[in-house]
Amino acid sequence: MKNKIKWDKMVPTVLIILTAVFLRLAPHPPNFAPIAALALFTGAHFSKKSAIIISVSTMFISDLILGLHATMPFVYGSFILMIFIGRLLKNNQKIHTLAGASLISSLLFFIITNFGVWLVYPMYPRTLLGLVNSYTMAIPFFKNSILGDLIYTFSFFKGFHLISVIINHRIILLKARK
Repeated sequence: MKNKIKWDKMVPTVLIILTAVFLRLAPHPPNFAPIAALALFTGAHFSKKSAIIISVSTMFISDLILGLHATMPFVYGSFILMIFIGRLLKNNQKIHTLAGASLISSLLFFIITNFGVWLVYPMYPRTLLGLVNSYTMAIPFFKNSILGDLIYTFSFFKGFHLISVIINHRIILLKARK
């Protein structure tokens, strides 16, 4: 038996991935990016291996264009953790669980990447006060992370469902005409 392509799942998935790449490269406010939402989405809809490959590849390809940096291990590590949070959404994609996962992802990104900035760059002393200062200076960017993560998470998860329903409806109509 041949493996049938599930167009109602493949098309919206490809659209979401391409949208995430485009939106990361397009001008946007600092930290208002779709990558955390993509990590949650791929975690919920793909195997662990595929989700990591898709999310890390998307980040890396766009980083090649935007520029590589010393905190990449912290950034990528936080996105891999988000994939595992996304796996918890596989069978529970209600509004409150999506919002909770998005907020936890934003907080993880904030904690991990600003620790990385403190550790890697010389702009803050390697003291507890320097670490606190690193987090304090990042607070204005945290608002954008939260807003972007929430908006893109809901857009990707609910957009996937909507596009899947539309495509599935069209497939049923085409079959009925035959």
